Order: sequence, then C-alpha cells, then structure tokens
Amino acid sequence: MSLLLSPTEVAGLSLSNRVVLAPMCMFEVEKEDGVLAPFHFAHYGARAIAKAGLIIIEATGVEPDGRISNRDLGLWNDDQALELKRLVDMLHSLGSKVGIQLGHAGRKAENADYMIAPSAIPFSNEYGRPNEMTREEIKRVQASFVAAAERAAFAGVDMIELHGAHGYLINQFLSPLTNERTDAYGGSLENRYLFANEITEQIRGSFKGSLWIRLSLTAYDDSEKQHSLDDWKIIGKWLEKDGIDCIDVSTGGLLDKKPNIPVRPGYQVPYTTAMKEAVSIPVTAVGLLDNPGLCEHILQTNQADLILQGRALIRNVNWLADAAEELHDTNFEVYNHSYQRGQRRK
Repeated sequence: MSLLLSPTEVAGLSLSNRVVLAPMCMFEVEKEDGVLAPFHFAHYGARAIAKAGLIIIEATGVEPDGRISNRDLGLWNDDQALELKRLVDMLHSLGSKVGIQLGHAGRKAENADYMIAPSAIPFSNEYGRPNEMTREEIKRVQASFVAAAERAAFAGVDMIELHGAHGYLINQFLSPLTNERTDAYGGSLENRYLFANEITEQIRGSFKGSLWIRLSLTAYDDSEKQHSLDDWKIIGKWLEKDGIDCIDVSTGGLLDKKPNIPVRPGYQVPYTTAMKEAVSIPVTAVGLLDNPGLCEHILQTNQADLILQGRALIRNVNWLADAAEELHDTNFEVYNHSYQRGQRRK
C-alpha cells in the first residue's frame, strides 16, 4: 500500500487517502450572486466519486467586494449557506471529507465597487488604487470572516482554510511589500501578523473542525524588503500557537510580475519542507505534482504530509485510479462498483 493512497489521521481529520483537491476558482457563478450553481455539484461530485480524500471548495468571498471576480462563490448570506449545505451533504454521502477556502481579495478584487487594502498601493494599473483600510473596516472584514466561518460550520464542513496566499488580503497585511501602515497593523512582523492573528483566534474560538491557512512563502521579489524564509517560519509558529491545524504552502501571487523561476515538477516543495522544519503541525505540498511517483517520494521522505492536486484533477478526474496503477497499489479501491467496468485490465 502506498502512503499516497492509504488512509491517514491528519490535522484532526480521518482521510481515506492523502490526495486533496486544491481550492481553485471555477468562475462558474453566472448569476454573480455567490450561490453554488449546478456546475459545482457536478464538478465536486465527480472528484468525490473518484475518491479524493479531501475536497476543498474553491476560494469563497466573505464579502461581495471581497471576491476575486463577480463569478466567484460567496458566503456572506444564508441562501449561500443553504446551498453549501446541500453540496457538503452530497459530497459526504460519496465518501469525501469537505472543506472550504474563505478569503478576501483586497486590492486584487477585480470588480469591487469599493476596493480596500492595508495600504493604498495598487496591484497594477489595471486594478487601480485601493483605499487604505480604516480600523472600522478592518474590524468589519474580520467579522465577515467569522460570520462566513459560522455559515460554513452550519453547512457541515470538516475543515476551513483561510486564504492567506497569492496576494489576497491576508497576504497583503502580512507582507512589507504591500503593508506600509504605521498603526498596530503595520510596521513590525508582529504587527503585520495581527490581522491574521485576530481572524484566526476568533474563528478558532467557535469552529471545532480542522482550521488551515494557505501561505505564499515567497513573493519572488529581488528586494531585501520581502519576507525571508525565517520570517515565514516565525509566522508558522505563531499560527500553530493560535490554533491552526495545517499550513497549506504555496508561493507567489503578491506582485504583478512573472518571476523568472525554474518551474518544474515539485518546484514549490522546498518551501513546504522549510515550513515543516519549523512547526509540528502538518504541512501540504502543491504545484506540478502530476507524477504519482514523485508524490509518493515526497511523502515517504517526510517532506510533506498531504498532496494537493489542482490542475491534475481538472485534466484527469480519475487521477487517483491512474496513480494506484502506477504505484502498484492493489489495496486502493479504485472505483465504486458501478464504475468497475471502466477499470483497465491487464
């Protein structure tokens, strides 16, 4: 039995395997009301039938102006929560654990009527200049995260992930490249962490499920101003202390630039490994991990605790079945009985 496809107890979750469907924006909310559409039931249901151990529903805005685009999911009202509950119940019935990623796009909210950020620094000329958040706006957005988490809990999710990566609002507060505030939410590393700290502690106070956060451990910036890995390790330790159960490690997205980096299979894994050295909670690996053998190696060598699959599971809904064949894992139950006829035979 491979580690990749074997059951595990991790981050307070009992998972049937270590393959996690990564949260990815689908941009399929045609009515722009933030409510799940039939597409989402088909899309996520197919991955549950394919036996993904954990499905993390895509980036979901905690406020209307906090969405990456108007076609994103939202969780700022009860109608959205009721449809989410229907989806969660369905995915549970198909055997997958279910999570949701909650976020606010900040200065990267494409269609916001009133765009906000820690500081009035635009992401690009196309996005325009955001408004520097007042203390009242900071508290309102934090309360929106908490309210969305409460709705997610009502819907029955097993885990919640805070989106603190890819240049969105929590990431903007954390980074000195985007946070030039001079109040309690800016300046020192500890001050820049305060926004995430207060959201985490408030949600942890009421949500009893597994609580994750996604972080971008580099902005791929050449200046000395960006965080070092040591800074991120300190943040990781603070998050662990605040009650985070798992750190989902990614990179990039903070700046409007295409970094000159050697993109190759597993190129982000060294960042996962660095965070794993700093914390005792689980960490995840993501990014061009299409090869099951590479995924198994990452787990066997203790570089990560879980493998997130994004585009690979879009390209091939039966990625897990193919992985079982490649890894010669005969213990993994590839299909439910209705799909047995589709299994390849030697």
